[in-house]
Amino acid sequence: MQVLFEKDFNNLDALTMDDVIKDNVEKLAPGLEDDSFVRVLVGGVIKNQKKIDKIIEKAAPEWPIEQIAIVDRNVLRIGLFELLFGDKKEVPSKVAINESIELAKTFGGDASGKFINGVLGTVYREIGGEEEEEEKMKEEKLAGAVVYRVAEDGINFALVHDIFGYWTLSKGHVEEKEKLEDATVRELKEEINLNIKIEEELDTNEYIASHPEKGKIRKIVTYFLAEAKTKTLKLKDTGGLDDVKWFKMEELSELKMYEDIRGIITMAIKILSKKL
Repeated sequence: MQVLFEKDFNNLDALTMDDVIKDNVEKLAPGLEDDSFVRVLVGGVIKNQKKIDKIIEKAAPEWPIEQIAIVDRNVLRIGLFELLFGDKKEVPSKVAINESIELAKTFGGDASGKFINGVLGTVYREIGGEEEEEEKMKEEKLAGAVVYRVAEDGINFALVHDIFGYWTLSKGHVEEKEKLEDATVRELKEEINLNIKIEEELDTNEYIASHPEKGKIRKIVTYFLAEAKTKTLKLKDTGGLDDVKWFKMEELSELKMYEDIRGIITMAIKILSKKL
């Protein structure tokens, strides 16, 4: 953290980091014989800083990166690097979050710990935690859809873009006693401003998400095939998504997607090829 603080504060070039690391190790950790962990961590943060800073901006949209205190933003960079790019066997996600909070409390301001916890907690929930466990856990139902429209240039599909760089399907929570189809219609109207007509159920996807306080939750997502009755897309302001767009069918293969989502879209295309 001290090395990254110095780089940020003095606007140092990445090429000078070797000398900065040596100087800080001599002053702050005398007797440390193996500084490889420091070099890996500093080098990893610098290499991925643009991606990390973008995620910070999406997870804390009310705080532009340049307005975040230097200590806080560098603690966030370290924490996010370990969450997203680090070896979970060496540093589990919850350990990375807790250590970041302690760093912020020690070197930051009065509200730094709470701020760091909020941002890292948001990202932690989006990535679903680390390992799955077979233990009994709470279940949460969600519903979403492969939404299409027939345009002049062929069939178009509406996809949302998350803060981790993937194009995916719009989905949302199912309220108690709410039908899955009704929840899908409501959530897509709220999230991307589309009026849709449900045509048929496609598939169900399950995954485990981890919450720093609630623990592990089994999320069960049911996806439908739906036709858009309106064209205009407008993304709801959320921490996890940053774009929404229509794509032609031939453009889908070039997009960065989660494999399970790609499979559901492929299923929808096969059905549409027989219908249209």
